[in-house]
Amino acid sequence: MLSRAKPNNTDKPKNEYHIHISNPKHMNLIESLNWRYATKAMTGELVPQPKIDLIMNATLLCPTSSGLQPFEVILISNKEMKEKILPIAHNQPVTVQSSHLMVFAAWDSYTTERINHHFTYLNQQRAMPDSTTDDFRNTTIALFAKQTKEQHFAHAAKQAYIGLGFALIAAALEKVDSTPMEGFDPEKLDNLLELNKKGLKSTCILALGYRDTAKDWLVKLKKIREPMSEFVTILS
Repeated sequence: MLSRAKPNNTDKPKNEYHIHISNPKHMNLIESLNWRYATKAMTGELVPQPKIDLIMNATLLCPTSSGLQPFEVILISNKEMKEKILPIAHNQPVTVQSSHLMVFAAWDSYTTERINHHFTYLNQQRAMPDSTTDDFRNTTIALFAKQTKEQHFAHAAKQAYIGLGFALIAAALEKVDSTPMEGFDPEKLDNLLELNKKGLKSTCILALGYRDTAKDWLVKLKKIREPMSEFVTILS
């Protein structure tokens, strides 16, 4: 049966869906996600290295299709480099006001060499014979062999966005502000960072830093999301 999510409290408006969260750890997650927003102005204050390390580790641990991890992160704190990226990112202020920029760069294609390298590394780390994953490896190679390079990049970019999501959540839990950005010229950014030499293409940028409450027009505005009853469809 297909139905929209319904309120669990008949006294509440019918377009609201209320979830009871009793575990304090879970509440901390929701509070952190409500706290975060796409910061429009940052102070330039540096984010402590332990917090950056945690965000990087969370990103590294994100799931990806077949476990291939078909993207890399370029972590930028260099002032001059951020200034070069500023016009490429349509002069968005947080580009240079941030403590760090995370550039998510996806594989431009799934080559046999890349897939083989992944499975070889996997088997080495698990102390297993390299032939252990041959069936999975060969199936994966055959799957991507049927696709174009454009399809490869589109697929890899989706995996990079999973990493972006993990980074956003980790930053929020550490009370580090973040701004995801798609508003940039990917070809110019790829050339600046010489991503083509690594067979990579930029997909998105994440600015990390601390909100400037005096200059950020968005900071005091209420966070708005669609009602849960319209967002969730229940199959029961």
